[in-house]
Amino acid sequence: MAATRAPEKAAVGGSPRPSLSPRGLRSRAAIVDAAATMMRRSGVASTSLDDVLAAAGCGKSQLYHYFDDRADLIRAVIDRQVELILAAQPAIHHADSWAGLKRWSEQVVESHRVLDGPLACPLGSMAAELKNDSAYLPHLDAAFRRWEEPLARGLEVMRERGQLTRQSDPARLAQSIVAAVQGGLMMAQIHDDGTVFEDAVENAMLSLRRRATPQRRPVAAKS
Repeated sequence: MAATRAPEKAAVGGSPRPSLSPRGLRSRAAIVDAAATMMRRSGVASTSLDDVLAAAGCGKSQLYHYFDDRADLIRAVIDRQVELILAAQPAIHHADSWAGLKRWSEQVVESHRVLDGPLACPLGSMAAELKNDSAYLPHLDAAFRRWEEPLARGLEVMRERGQLTRQSDPARLAQSIVAAVQGGLMMAQIHDDGTVFEDAVENAMLSLRRRATPQRRPVAAKS
C-alpha cells in the first residue's frame, strides 16, 4: 500500500496545509522570492501584496491558497532569507577548525565585495524593521539560531578536540560572531565603507582566538 505524504506545516502559528504539487511549490516559491526581493529593496512596510503578486505573476487566490495572510508570507520570506544566507556560505558547514573558520570568514567578506553586492544583510534588515512586533520575534529568533547552529556545531567540535578552552560556550560564541557580522554590516552601510565590515569580521575571529587552548611548550631534554 502506497504511503501517504504528511501535510505540509504552515509557518509558526498557522495550520497544517495539504502537500503541494511541483507546480504549486513553484508558484509558492515565486511569490516568496518576489516578496523577498521587494522587501529587501523597499522594506517590509513599503511592500504591498499587490506589488508582490504582480512581480510573481500570480493572483490573490493563489496567495491565500499558500499563505494565511500577509504575516504568514513575511514569515516565509524570513525563512527564505536564512536559506539564501546559508547557501551563500557553504564553508559554514565546515567551520570546525581554525582553517575552516578562516575560510568561512573570508567567504562572508567576499560575498559583500561583489559588484553591486549587498552591504547589508536582508535578514538583519527585516529584523531591524520587525523587532518590536511580537508576531515575528519567535520566527526571527529561530532564523538567526538556524544561522548560528552550524557555527556552534563546529565550535563544539573544536572544544572537544581541545582547540578551544573547556570553559568556552559554543552557542554563545556563535551568537557573538553573527552579532559581529550584523553590526559590521550596519556600520559599513552607514559609513559607506566596506572595510568597516571586514574589520568587524577580522576582530571577531581574533577575539575567538583568545579562547584557544594554550599550547604546551615542549619540555627540554635533560643533558
